[in-house]
Amino acid sequence: MFWTFLQRSIRFSTIFLYGATGEIITEKSGHLNLGIPGIMCIGAVGGVIGESLYLKSLADISNINGFAAVFVPIIFAMLFAALAGLLFSFMTVTLRCNQNVTGLTITTFGIGFIGFYMNRIDKTNFGIASTYFTNGFPCAADAGWFGQMFLSYGTLVYLAIIIAVIAAVVIKRTRTGLNLRAVGENPATADAAGINVTKYRYIATIVGSAFAGLGGLFYIMDYLGGNIEYSVDTYGWMAVALVIFSVWKPNWGILGSILFGALYIAPNYLNVSFSQKELVKLIPYVVTIIVLIITSIVNKRESQPPAALGTSYFREER
Repeated sequence: MFWTFLQRSIRFSTIFLYGATGEIITEKSGHLNLGIPGIMCIGAVGGVIGESLYLKSLADISNINGFAAVFVPIIFAMLFAALAGLLFSFMTVTLRCNQNVTGLTITTFGIGFIGFYMNRIDKTNFGIASTYFTNGFPCAADAGWFGQMFLSYGTLVYLAIIIAVIAAVVIKRTRTGLNLRAVGENPATADAAGINVTKYRYIATIVGSAFAGLGGLFYIMDYLGGNIEYSVDTYGWMAVALVIFSVWKPNWGILGSILFGALYIAPNYLNVSFSQKELVKLIPYVVTIIVLIITSIVNKRESQPPAALGTSYFREER
C-alpha cells in the first residue's frame, strides 16, 4: 500500500509541478501571474481540441499513432496557454494594467472557457487515446517496486520533471537566467545594463504559461483517462502556493509537488469522515503559510521573491 500511495502521489503531483514551474519562470521576470489557474484550464481545452481534431482525421481508430496522439494535444495545449500568456503580457507590459486584476480576470475567463467548451467537444475515442498518455516503460511490470516507482508513468510525468530541471539550470547557471533574474530584481538597472526588460518579461510569461497549460492537459488526458472534470483551476491555485513553498526554485518544486500530491490524496487512505478529509486537504496551504512566515523571518535573499515582483516597469520613470 505504501508504494502504491507514493506512486499515485508522484503521478498526481505532476499537475502542480507544471503550474508551479511555469509560474516560477514568470515570476523570475517580475510578473505575478495569478491567471495560472485559468491558463491551466485554457491549456486543458486546447489539448482536448487538438486530440479531438487528430482523432477525427483518422479514417479508422485502429490506425491511431501513439506519438501523434500525445504530441498533437501537447502542441495545442501549449499554444492555447501561450496565447493566454501573450494576452497577459500585452495587458500588463504594453498597456500597463494592474497585474493582479489582469491575472484574476484571465483565471475567471479560463474557468468559464473550460466549462463552455468541454461539453461541446467530440470526445469519442478519448479513452483509447488516453492510454498513450498513461503507458509507462514496457519493462516496468517486470522490475518490481523499482519499476512501479520510476518506470510506470506516462510521458507527461517525465516531461514535467525534465522541464523543471532544465528551468532550474537555465535560471541558475546561464546568462539568460542571470538576465531574467536581473529583470525581476531591478528592471531599471537591467535596462541600464542593456537588457531588454520588455522582451524578457514577454518571453518568460509566454513560456511559463505554455508549461502551465500542460498541467491542465495532464489532468484531463492522463490522470482522468480522457474524462472531463472542471476542477482544474483548484489545482492551479495549489500550484501558485507551491511556488512560495519551493522558494522560487523549480528543482525544489519537484519535491514540493510530490509532498502536495501526497497530502492531497492522503485522505483517500485514511479512515476519517468527509469533513476531516477536507481539513487534511488544507494542509498544503497551511504549510505554505508557515514557509512564507519562516522565509520572512530568516530574510535570506535566496529564499525571497524577486524584488520587483508584481510591479510594472515604466522606462520613463527610470
